[in-house]
Amino acid sequence: MKVIMHDGSINEYTFDDEIGRGALRHTASHILAQAVKRLYPETKLAIGPSIKDGFYYDFDRETPFTDEDLAALEAEMKKIVKENLKLERFTLPRAEAIALMEKAGEPYKVELINDLPEDEELSFFKQGDYVDLCAGPHVTYTSAVKAFKLTSVAGAYWRGNENNKMLTRIYGTAFASKADLEEYLTRMEEAKKRDHRKLGKELGLFAMRDEAPGMPFFLPNGMILRNTLINYWREVHSKWDYLEISTPQIMRRTLWETSGHWDHYKENMYTTVIDDEDFAIKPMNCPGSILVYSLEPHSYKELPLRYGELGCVHRHELSGALHGLFRVRCFTQDDAHILLAPDQITDEVVRIAKLFDEVYSLFGLPYKIELSTMPEDHIGSKEDWDIATNALADAIHSIGKEFVINEGDGAFYGPKLDFHIEDSLGRTWQCGTIQLDYQLPGRFDLEYTGSDGQKHCPVMIHRVVFGSIERFIGVIIEHFGGKFPTWLAPVQVRLLPITDRNNDYTDKVLEQIKAAGIRCEADKRQEKTGYKVREAQMQKIPYMLVIGDKEVEEGTVAVRRRDGNTTETMPVADFVAMVAKEIADRA
Repeated sequence: MKVIMHDGSINEYTFDDEIGRGALRHTASHILAQAVKRLYPETKLAIGPSIKDGFYYDFDRETPFTDEDLAALEAEMKKIVKENLKLERFTLPRAEAIALMEKAGEPYKVELINDLPEDEELSFFKQGDYVDLCAGPHVTYTSAVKAFKLTSVAGAYWRGNENNKMLTRIYGTAFASKADLEEYLTRMEEAKKRDHRKLGKELGLFAMRDEAPGMPFFLPNGMILRNTLINYWREVHSKWDYLEISTPQIMRRTLWETSGHWDHYKENMYTTVIDDEDFAIKPMNCPGSILVYSLEPHSYKELPLRYGELGCVHRHELSGALHGLFRVRCFTQDDAHILLAPDQITDEVVRIAKLFDEVYSLFGLPYKIELSTMPEDHIGSKEDWDIATNALADAIHSIGKEFVINEGDGAFYGPKLDFHIEDSLGRTWQCGTIQLDYQLPGRFDLEYTGSDGQKHCPVMIHRVVFGSIERFIGVIIEHFGGKFPTWLAPVQVRLLPITDRNNDYTDKVLEQIKAAGIRCEADKRQEKTGYKVREAQMQKIPYMLVIGDKEVEEGTVAVRRRDGNTTETMPVADFVAMVAKEIADRA
């Protein structure tokens, strides 16, 4: 398909090409906006870019759009596609561009023009009677958008600022073929069933309350899942020679000024005043680890020194960005901060990457690696950044792993390796990260005595495996669809006595199973067995044990797995041994 580029040139791309895919979806957003202007001409246009997996357009309408409006908009979009309108790019001087948008009654476009640099080329794209301020790229004809679907409606602040007006954002997706669209929509339907917010409520894992926006409440089942993950984290980190610490939640402003967070991250921090002095609730754990290191002198013989911390941090996220456990304001980072000598960097990064591989493999999560380089807003010299960036690249190359470059997206203090895990639906999530920091140790005057007897400044590695406990729980809820492997399941076994006369035997079996450390409960309600089985399946409990007169007489249980339709009778001791091994092996 032919694509009109930012400079007006026309090149050939396929949908498999990122540029071609983006151009098609960007054009779909313009088709949506044109449909809106045809059906609701009083609506004001904001912005409509292509995004990963689709596109959106933001609108200002007196009566906000709802899901019920999508069918009519889709029908009008189909007409525009069928009309095979040609897209044409043109430019205007600033004054003429403003006049054009003012005449069209588009105040948001006027604001965008006014905010652009004086020497910026102002380009527009026209299709039929529809004209939009836009840099492109776009396909050459609307007919190229052969398969599309409007998927949802949401609120969005103009320019992402909660002090601005709330607009209506309409999301959609577009593909080059109907078959690809159908495949995508099928995956999205499955994703809806697996939505961690829905399953979190149904399985009694967590809740959100208006009294604490963006701060999850973990319920009893959720705490079991959370603590099981934390226990595993502690086991892994003990095996890989990490020392667990805990640092305060609130620390003086001076600390955050020294670290650079007060200047570079203050808008995301919660602050308070204690004894007429500014304090901040920690958004990061790293300054606390630095203070721990500085408590006593260190020798090169101790390095690398690995501090692990399950630290609760708070960050101010815009209310419109909050999303279940994926985007919260309060979360527990599974942090580690490693102090080491420069010549230890490659070996340590390799070591961390192997730890990551061990963890992600357990959950069946393949991953890809991204190397993020120096951003505009950074501290430290370019020379230091180049050394740090090359050290990360060399380490990953040394273990035969591949990575892609993400230009300019490093932390303000150093480059980083981001690990993007892939779930069972093929979606990717950024969880693990390895950040190489030449800056903070120097800002805090950290040192160690080298083999030469001289004082040296260590390098610091910041890293997380899960990313945060909360986010990782959200990911694995959706990855497993709530059907956690037995070792993770909050309830691992449920006993289902058929009648009350089976209850005494059920109690004995319950005691025997719990004594083996297996999470087990009994459903003694006077309900039909089929009903209790279905309910246990809905709650995604791995094993159901049906107990009737025959089982009581023989000293057995009828074992039913959550995804099975048949039962297997076995002695209680055999069942306990089987499940205990499954849990121990984390199978």
